[in-house]
Amino acid sequence: MTMTDAVIKQHLIDPEICIRCNTCESICPVSAITHDSRNYVVDVSKCNWCNDCISPCPTGSIDNYRKVPRAKAYTLEEQLGWDELPAELSVAELTALAGESGDDAATAASAAEPPAPVADPTGQTAFNSAQYGTTLPPWSAAHAYTNLYGPKAAEKTVSATVAGNVRVTEVGKDYDTHHVVLDFGGMPLPVLEGQSIGIIPPGADAEGRAHHARQYSIASPRNGERPGYNNLSLTVKRVLEDHQGQPVRGIGSNYLCDLKVGDKVQVIGPFGASFLMPNHPRSHIVMICTGTGSAPMRAMTEWRRRLRASGKFESGKLMLFFGARTQSELPYFGPLQSLPKDFIDINFAFSRTPGSPKRYVQDVMRERAADLAALLQDPNAYFYVCGLKAMEEGVVMALHDVARNAGLNWDAIGQALKREGRLHLETY
Repeated sequence: MTMTDAVIKQHLIDPEICIRCNTCESICPVSAITHDSRNYVVDVSKCNWCNDCISPCPTGSIDNYRKVPRAKAYTLEEQLGWDELPAELSVAELTALAGESGDDAATAASAAEPPAPVADPTGQTAFNSAQYGTTLPPWSAAHAYTNLYGPKAAEKTVSATVAGNVRVTEVGKDYDTHHVVLDFGGMPLPVLEGQSIGIIPPGADAEGRAHHARQYSIASPRNGERPGYNNLSLTVKRVLEDHQGQPVRGIGSNYLCDLKVGDKVQVIGPFGASFLMPNHPRSHIVMICTGTGSAPMRAMTEWRRRLRASGKFESGKLMLFFGARTQSELPYFGPLQSLPKDFIDINFAFSRTPGSPKRYVQDVMRERAADLAALLQDPNAYFYVCGLKAMEEGVVMALHDVARNAGLNWDAIGQALKREGRLHLETY
């Protein structure tokens, strides 16, 4: 019996600080991570310790381990029922459990090192965003504060007051997206464009447990929705069906969309230290998004707009590719139309316009191939992708085709984008 056979260091997710953002599951190349309505969990029989999920996690909840006898590893069913991680097992407990499972007691006293990463046993070469998306912020990004409030912080939550709640899609349709402004009064919550916060809905789930936090990207720039005020904004779509079209009432989104001015909400965070905009004045930003994935793009655009208005900032190019099913479903469509053309290059893609062919953001990107090819070669150009998970592969493959068709070495460019913190993928 070898040490590795006896005891393993099992990879687990801390349910207390996990904000259920789906980053770990979407990035895992061997599908070892799954979830139910409550928890995200790791399948010990599939996990190969590639560690692709560690850096992108915005809270650090993924970076947790417990020493257990291999035969007594925590099952998915056990993990799905947790409200907190189990305590570390003592050497005596490890020895006893190993003995129950027939392992050698002496080897159970020491935990085995995790196995070296191995190739995907299926041999498949399915798209994996970890190959392309960076986990590094731009070199010139401002310092991001994270986890100031949360279950394991000194302050569990911070209270915010609703200062505004405005619908930003066409009224009377089956889609409903709101711009929600939260004011923090005298409580500090420094945030940057590209970060997110967690909102804790009141009440309990069907099993009587308090609702966990829901994550929302911040839609306002670093100096607030209203400059000089300690506030921020969110872009929230009311969820009435799941991705398969089945009826469901999203707890967090419906709670937020129904808030009235003066209501109080409980907030944790902020989260995220990589999906940040560059501060370098000549840097170029390419923003590619769908739906409420526009939130961080709005924040970046507004910060650049304010800097430009101050007359003290010479900004690089801003280029936006924004997709929705129809124009009326597009958040912020009116305000976007009023932005100066010499400030931002806006490209819309609508996939359900009656009488018109379907166009997705990747289709419009190919139409603008000449401009994108030039930006791909520019070390001051940064690319940000935010929206539904389904768009991710199409966008990356569009960049791949743009590079190849321009006679560029995509492999070298793709590696540089990842290494230099210049291609950011944040999908859900």
